[in-house]
Amino acid sequence: MTLSSLNPRVNFDFPQERADLAAAFRWTARLGMNEAVANHFSLAVSGDGMRFLINPNQRHFARIKASDLLLLDADDPEVLARPDAPDPTAWGLHGAVHRMVPHARCVMHVHSIFATVLASLEDSTLPPIDQNTAMFFGRTVIDGNYGGLAFEEEGMRCAGMLGDPRVQVMIMGNHGVLVIGATVAEAFTRLYYFERAAETYIRALQTGRKLRVLSDAVAESVAHEMEVYPDMADRHLAEIRAILDEQEPAYRN
Repeated sequence: MTLSSLNPRVNFDFPQERADLAAAFRWTARLGMNEAVANHFSLAVSGDGMRFLINPNQRHFARIKASDLLLLDADDPEVLARPDAPDPTAWGLHGAVHRMVPHARCVMHVHSIFATVLASLEDSTLPPIDQNTAMFFGRTVIDGNYGGLAFEEEGMRCAGMLGDPRVQVMIMGNHGVLVIGATVAEAFTRLYYFERAAETYIRALQTGRKLRVLSDAVAESVAHEMEVYPDMADRHLAEIRAILDEQEPAYRN
């Protein structure tokens, strides 16, 4: 008798997707971009995007394993009644995105330091002052109407801002950042580079000196070149997984 037959909620399908997502959690913790036992990553595993994997309630990113990930249905009204129910804010935000934005296959939400500093400024625009900041030119949306914890109503409001397929990042005013992508590799690489971009901008502001801002034409060219750069995101995640395979292979379990 298998564990899954004893407990029908235990599901070990999608091993590659589970391992990729678990690696992203572990590496985010190494980078110090998570916050205690909050924040959430999710990944759609069905064609319509409605079934998705997400981290269990209040588990530290550094401990998450592939088998820990919950498999949820964005249309299931009983999700929060499950004995292994997800964090209500995870369900409110990620459930809404997977329900309303099918092209957002992978959704990553954190309160990383520099992205959150950017989100706390009266003007949260990220100007293209270097290659990393230019990577997101014309590809962000700023939410200036924070309404509290991301329970279902707030989650649906945020999801409603992600309809433009060019948008890769939501700068969540007074809150943090939400990044979307077609795969774990794509979303995580965007998350990594956005935090680096925000850090560059915040540190440049701290000098008090005038910024050298790229033209719109150059910034758009850089953003496009980064989007089509061969295998960058996949290789980034592959290298992360190779390091974890050597140093903490339990993430795959």
